[in-house]
Amino acid sequence: MTTSTRGAQAPAVLVLEDGRTFRGRAYGAVGETFGEAVFSTGMTGYQETLTDPSYHRQVVVMTAPHVGNTGVNDEDPESKQIWVSGYVVRDPARTPSNWRSRRTLDEELANQGVVGISGVDTRALTRHLRERGAMRVGIFSGDAVTDEAAMLARVQEAPEMKGADLSAEVATKETYVVPAIGTKKFTVAAIDLGIKGMTPHRMAERGIEVHVLPATATLEEIYAVAPDGVFFSNGPGDPSTADHPVALMQGVLERQTPLFGICFGNQILGRALGFGTYKLKYGHRGINQPVQDRSTGKVEVTAHNHGFAVDAPLDKVSDTAYGRAEVSHVCLNDQVVEGLQLLDRPAFSVQYHPEAAAGPHDAAYLFDRFVSLMEGQRA
Repeated sequence: MTTSTRGAQAPAVLVLEDGRTFRGRAYGAVGETFGEAVFSTGMTGYQETLTDPSYHRQVVVMTAPHVGNTGVNDEDPESKQIWVSGYVVRDPARTPSNWRSRRTLDEELANQGVVGISGVDTRALTRHLRERGAMRVGIFSGDAVTDEAAMLARVQEAPEMKGADLSAEVATKETYVVPAIGTKKFTVAAIDLGIKGMTPHRMAERGIEVHVLPATATLEEIYAVAPDGVFFSNGPGDPSTADHPVALMQGVLERQTPLFGICFGNQILGRALGFGTYKLKYGHRGINQPVQDRSTGKVEVTAHNHGFAVDAPLDKVSDTAYGRAEVSHVCLNDQVVEGLQLLDRPAFSVQYHPEAAAGPHDAAYLFDRFVSLMEGQRA
């Protein structure tokens, strides 16, 4: 990515790898950027979306027409930086209105060198991605705008998301600790594959001291913190490349330590149990996805950000090297696997985001379920 200073009136062009183009104006930094074009259906929480490490190397199209209305504050980021490769909006707010706002979204994107485009028909772009699937894209603005054939060639040279091994690029390099809020009840080792800040906070609220370890951590380093439970986080990239996290999780399963995984962690559990993974046509992203908890029959409105899924049977209990396993949650839109659980060992995972800082909070009970597993193991 190459960028220059902010230039809201500079011309900009979005070029998809199949040759379709959209013209608009620069939003954020001016220059060029490349990534996988995906769309997010959330009407709020854009700051959390931008700073979610799972969006690394993706260009996010916002389906909500007005973006930036509440500006940018210093309390809501999920990590220390914006991770999206590019940002696409229809009508950016001219003036933010929120008592916590410190600067405009346009300024924040420019300050962090994120190339965006505004004035685009995001409805038409989203419909195109739904029909054709997520694909590579480039955003060009200012002097980076050249003839369409040259820009298309640049897009088609960019790496694809399938086969991308990205978790180590976004994970912490050093272990850090998030202390329990109030009385400490448990210790959890959390493997950072692209963890969001709200996740250890949700555990801390429940009296858990969270040791966040790098994606490259070893089994010995996990058990050096004497964990009551082990957590595998969300993260970017293709789960088929995540051989080290899979081996790490298998070591945890062998020791029968209570285990909880979210998003990428769900895909890792799927692989650890012997299931395959596959790339979805256009993925699930946003904060309004209906999921059913099959153990209770309850339907939850949930937050999603995933382009890959686990290939596990919905209609039966499967035998694995670690005992029986079943699909615990399913997406009601398309029957995609949204959760797994072992019946003979204390381990489960979900494909979506129960921490959901911007909401909804229907699935927050899953952190309590993790606590119950650790209580049961201790007893």
